[in-house]
Amino acid sequence: MTVNQRQMANAIRALAMDAIQAANSGHPGMPMGMADVATVLYSDFLKFDPADPKWPDRDRFVLSAGHGSMLAYATLHLTGYARPTMDNIRNFRQLHSPCAGHPENFELEGVEATTGPLGQGLAMAVGMAIAERHLNAVFGDDLVDHKTWVVAGDGCLMEGINHEAIGLAGHLGLGRLNVLWDDNRITIDGAVDLSSSEDIAARYAATGWHVVKCDGHDFDDIKRAMAEAVADPRPSLIACHTIIGYGAPNKQGSSKVHGSPLGDEEIAATRQQLGWDSAPFEVPDDILSAWRALGAKGASAKSEWQDRLSNSSKKTEFTRRTTGDVDSTAAMSAYKAQLAVDLPKAATRKSSEMALGPLTEAFPELLGGSADLTGSNNTKTSFTKPLNKDDYSGRYIYYGIREFGMAAAMNGMALHGGVVPFGGTFMIFSDYARPAIRLSALQGLRVVYVLTHDSIGQGEDGPTHQPVEQLQSLRMIPNLEVFRPCDAIEVAECWQLALERKDGPSVLALSRQDLAMVRTSVDSNLSAKGAYRIQTAGTARKVVLIATGSEVALATEVAAQLEAKGIGADVVSMPSMTRFLAQDAAYRNDVLPDDGTLRVSIEAGTTFGWSDITGSNGLHIGLDRFGASAPGKVLMDHFGFSADKITPQIIAKLG
Repeated sequence: MTVNQRQMANAIRALAMDAIQAANSGHPGMPMGMADVATVLYSDFLKFDPADPKWPDRDRFVLSAGHGSMLAYATLHLTGYARPTMDNIRNFRQLHSPCAGHPENFELEGVEATTGPLGQGLAMAVGMAIAERHLNAVFGDDLVDHKTWVVAGDGCLMEGINHEAIGLAGHLGLGRLNVLWDDNRITIDGAVDLSSSEDIAARYAATGWHVVKCDGHDFDDIKRAMAEAVADPRPSLIACHTIIGYGAPNKQGSSKVHGSPLGDEEIAATRQQLGWDSAPFEVPDDILSAWRALGAKGASAKSEWQDRLSNSSKKTEFTRRTTGDVDSTAAMSAYKAQLAVDLPKAATRKSSEMALGPLTEAFPELLGGSADLTGSNNTKTSFTKPLNKDDYSGRYIYYGIREFGMAAAMNGMALHGGVVPFGGTFMIFSDYARPAIRLSALQGLRVVYVLTHDSIGQGEDGPTHQPVEQLQSLRMIPNLEVFRPCDAIEVAECWQLALERKDGPSVLALSRQDLAMVRTSVDSNLSAKGAYRIQTAGTARKVVLIATGSEVALATEVAAQLEAKGIGADVVSMPSMTRFLAQDAAYRNDVLPDDGTLRVSIEAGTTFGWSDITGSNGLHIGLDRFGASAPGKVLMDHFGFSADKITPQIIAKLG
């Protein structure tokens, strides 16, 4: 007997309701409502190969409505991915099951992105689509020719990041991006019209998108709409009018099926309604075979692609970029040697631009940008021409005033592979991007955030623009490497460390104001261990001054005053607090001896968290209040960041 698409879709519905019921937790409504749409997508449009989930030219599928994770787990299992197994699905939302409550890219191959925070999946898909178009422009259709598909719900389209993401996608003309909107008119609170009355289709059209509608339960109509989207040169929103919880006779179409298990009685009624008489977690052989046949289709497309790659003159470079290895030693050695000769006095934001010169020249996979602050963030070099809809080969994106959208798009680029994204904004606006920065860290993505104007030293813009708590709050994010370099040599070292780190994101916290060179040696990357002794006490050591960024030079001035009074003082530069704390005890004890020496932290930001470094008896020179509007030098002195004001505090502390 021939298996029809409705039966295949019902397999998704059955697995979703059974897994969620077993867990007594989850969201059955979306996977049951979008099962028909997913079946058409996998049957007729999606290019994938379960035997090789990381095949570079596969289509990307992002479940932006991550609460409906069982849609992803069901389709992955049914099409023949090695995982999730049926046992994994039986243990949905349980400890150690890869079938987490929301899809996690590090748990299952085939899950392209960690989703759940609504809107971010769609925004990451924009980044994937950018990476695809860029790599296509570089390597051609033979090696890069795929699409990005997204399933998004009303929540994804309501979140503010959606506005940023679709504006960028429309502006760049990302025609390979197709969003399947689960237009079921229901949110957790109830009907969408409780909270929203906007014309979503008009909003998308206004940003340069193609919009098409379909009946999300009519297979022919779904296929028609997807075909129109694929044919249109613009990014497409496919509004799939669906019934949430489709098939549950007493709960479908209501918020009751959004975020709660159906219950045994409703599941029994749903099985009868769907004509599904298999036991829980069982899929009839003929239906499973039909799904597996879909999974097998991708093998020939992948094989043909592998043949093209093998015969391509660009194979070596393509493989290098998709592998993602970056060894910047050769590219940076001459540059750093010249720094040791020139000893430039420059803001570290300018030093970053200087370092990016040889890096962007040597590594064409570096793709930069800025959230409308290019001239302030100094993220553009002569090697990074603009990327736009007329020339996707460019390597610099003008993101506009879209900090959150930029950060999420960079996550998508990193997930796609083949590019290493970096982007800039003021450090204070990292708060706008923070949810995406957190997802960079959670997903283990190599994304570099260039955050300039990193303290009250930025001056006249005043307390709204002067970060106080941001630096330490970023250090609190697990797996986020935060670097605050003190001069041009440390900037170069930190850029190298950020680019060579493949398993997580990095922040470069950079100054607006010029900083004198403190380092003169470039023999080794001293920043690699997070902190090091940059100046040794000239007399018997009684104090260790620990500083970051713009305050390292200040610490050397304090040390000079202390030494003049017969008080020996080491100066330690700590470009990365977390990296230092990860060193072995012997190294940490050498840099910060546990011999009763007074430890003094100096950083133009909150003192919160510095006791982890100084101990309970340390002295913290910082700023535990908001700033003010005045020239940077005036503010630094006003708030106590001068040798004349710090030295007496240390002497008083020593008693």
